[in-house]
Amino acid sequence: MSPIEPPPLTPMDATPTGPLRGVRVLDVTHAAAGPVATMFLGDLGADVIKVEPPAGELARFAEPFLAEDTERHYGGRFANRNRNKRAIALDLTDPSDRSVFLELVETADALVENMRAGVLDRLGVGWDVCRQRNPALVYVAIRGFGDPRTGESPYGDWPAYDVVAQAMGGVVAMTGPDPDNPLRAGPLLGDVVPGLQAALGLCAALLHARTTGVGQFLDVAMVDAVASVCEPAQTSWDYEGTRYEPAGNGVGDVIPFDVYRAADGWCAIAAPTQHLWEQLCTAIGRHDLGADPALADNAGRLAQRARVETALRGWVADRRVADVVAVLGGTVPVGPVQNAPEWRTDPHFAARRMLVEVTHPHHRPTVQLGCPIKLTATPSSVHLRPPRLDEHGDELRAELETRRGER
Repeated sequence: MSPIEPPPLTPMDATPTGPLRGVRVLDVTHAAAGPVATMFLGDLGADVIKVEPPAGELARFAEPFLAEDTERHYGGRFANRNRNKRAIALDLTDPSDRSVFLELVETADALVENMRAGVLDRLGVGWDVCRQRNPALVYVAIRGFGDPRTGESPYGDWPAYDVVAQAMGGVVAMTGPDPDNPLRAGPLLGDVVPGLQAALGLCAALLHARTTGVGQFLDVAMVDAVASVCEPAQTSWDYEGTRYEPAGNGVGDVIPFDVYRAADGWCAIAAPTQHLWEQLCTAIGRHDLGADPALADNAGRLAQRARVETALRGWVADRRVADVVAVLGGTVPVGPVQNAPEWRTDPHFAARRMLVEVTHPHHRPTVQLGCPIKLTATPSSVHLRPPRLDEHGDELRAELETRRGER
C-alpha cells in the first residue's frame, strides 16, 4: 500500500490581516511566557517590536537547530515563539540606546515584559518612566509571583519557570496515574497559560485606553494563571472538603471518560451523558449494557466501574485506532492520541490552517503551528518569519528619525 500523501501546508501570508493592525507593541520579553503572549498579538496583526540586548536573548541561541543551519541566528524554540515580530537590539544601560527605547515607548500602544520585578525600573525604563512618556500606554508584566503594584507576594523576588508554576498552581498535583506519582504536564502550561492571559488582559486594557486615553499597568503571575485553570481542585475542596487526586487519564466522577489502548495505539472516548452512553453501547454491539437499569445513569456506572471499563477496553483492544474512530466518529466523542507526525497527515489540521510553512533565509522552510484564533473579517496570519538579532534596527531608527522631522 502506497503511503497517503499529506495535505498541503499553509503558506505564509504576505501582510498582516488581523484585527490588531495599527496597534504597536514593544516586546521586552525572553524565554517563553512573554514571547508567547506577543506572538499571539503579532498573529492578530499587531506591529510587535522585539527589543533585545546586543547579545540577544538566551532562548535565541538555544537548541534545536537544523543540521544545515550553520549561521544559527535562532533556534527552533525561539523561532516558533517570535514570528510576526521586528527586532531591534538596544543596550538599556547605555543612555543613547535608552533614549531610543523611550522614543519607541512614545509610539507604542502597549509594552510587554517578563523580567523579574524591578529590573526595568532600575534601568530607568519601568512603568513610572514609561507612563510619563506615554500616558495611554498599556504596560504588561508577566512574573512568577506577580508584581507588588497589584499585590505583594511573599515570593515576589523568587525566580520561576514552568515547572514551578505548574507545581504551585495545581497542575502537578492533578496530573499523574495516582496521588503517589504526580506529573508535570508535557506542554509548557506554566508559560503558555499566563502568556495567553496577558494577551487577553492587554486587549481589554487597550479598549479602555482607546476610549479614555488613559493607559494602565497590568500583571499576570504565572502561578495565579495556572491556578485559574485548575478549578476542579478548588471546587472539590470547597464543596466536598476533598483533595482532587490524579486518576490517570480518567475523570473520577464521570465514566466512560478516558484514554483506551487499541491494537496499534491509543484513543480517547467520552460518553458522560445517558444519551451518549446508549449510543456507545449500540455502536460497540453491547445492547445488554445499554438496556441494563443498573447502568442507567452515571452514578450506576460509577458503582460498576470495573464492569463498564472491562467491556469498553476489551472492545477497543481488539481493533485498530482507525477502526475505533470509524465506528464511533460523529456519534460518540472520540479521537486518536496524536503527536506532530499525525498532525501532518490529519486533514483537520490542513483545513484549519494549523500547519504553516515558514521560510527562512539561512535554512530550509520549517513548519509552525498556526494561530488557533480564527476570525472571518480580520483573520489572524503568519506573515513574518522570526527575526535575526537587530534585523530591523536600522529600519526602526529611520522611522523614529522621520517622526522627529514631522514634529
